[in-house]
Amino acid sequence: MARPRQTIVSLDDTPYYHCCSRVVRKAFLCGIDNSTGENFEHRREWVDSRILELATIFAIDICAYAVMSNHLHVVLKIDADKVKGWSDKDILIQWHKGFKGTLLTHKFVKGEDLNEFEHKTVNDCVTQYRQRLIDISWFMRSLSEPIARMANKEDKCTGRFWEGRFKSQALLDEAAVLACMAYVDLNPIRAKMAATPETSDYTSIQRRINSTIKGEQPTELLPFVGNERLDMPNGLMFSVKDYIVLVEDTGRIIREDKCGAISESSQDILNRLNIPEENWLKITTEFGALFKGAVGALPALTEYCEHLERKRRQGASNCQRWLCA
Repeated sequence: MARPRQTIVSLDDTPYYHCCSRVVRKAFLCGIDNSTGENFEHRREWVDSRILELATIFAIDICAYAVMSNHLHVVLKIDADKVKGWSDKDILIQWHKGFKGTLLTHKFVKGEDLNEFEHKTVNDCVTQYRQRLIDISWFMRSLSEPIARMANKEDKCTGRFWEGRFKSQALLDEAAVLACMAYVDLNPIRAKMAATPETSDYTSIQRRINSTIKGEQPTELLPFVGNERLDMPNGLMFSVKDYIVLVEDTGRIIREDKCGAISESSQDILNRLNIPEENWLKITTEFGALFKGAVGALPALTEYCEHLERKRRQGASNCQRWLCA
């Protein structure tokens, strides 16, 4: 039985979550329809653009994403501290970037006079919007609904475009986050849709590589900020160049027509994560099959289950086998 989202998300344990959503009706509604030969690749651009747009609205950062022909993956980081720092006006401005709001919320943003009852109504809206801006269910809903409407209009039909529920799982530690990101970024290579990360269209890794060539990091994605230190900025551990090399090395190894090996810099990352090379290759190839629930080392998984009052640790054996050297 599917679990309610509130029984999956625990910000006390982790802000990182992996979400996956699939389309219905036919196999490739975002790719080439094999039955008719019709090309729907342009819809992947819709999804790609919408993901990046939502990152400017929600207090949720994009760590990695891949838009495939019949499904999409996103690795998200909920930034609860950011939303706490937003004033009531900031909350409404953010909300109005993507949603209509109400007549009163727009009057409040414009600085127009409100009576006591109207202020209370606006305060209730602010409280509701503040919570929604860190809610991955609202993020995924805001991603899927516009795409479904556009696709249905194009197909001249009605009904569902996406499956009823997206799948999500908590990523409880640094190793789980990095492994899941690499798994997501390597989706097109495993599916033989691309030969290299830099040619993997509609993925975060391609966007990171293109920015790195210019000596930058993409502003739309959560940046890599290096090793842990005092006054640590919001971002991912390690350097972006080391991560790109790690993904490139892994991609070459998992491709049958390429000769590849883990480089010294990539091995340094695996050593820090305490993941043997063979385990890393297994995880980044079969992450979705190996882990159905929360992912992380056993102590982190135990705390997560305790906080959510779960009696059993789903997937504990695979976490112990593949993430604990």
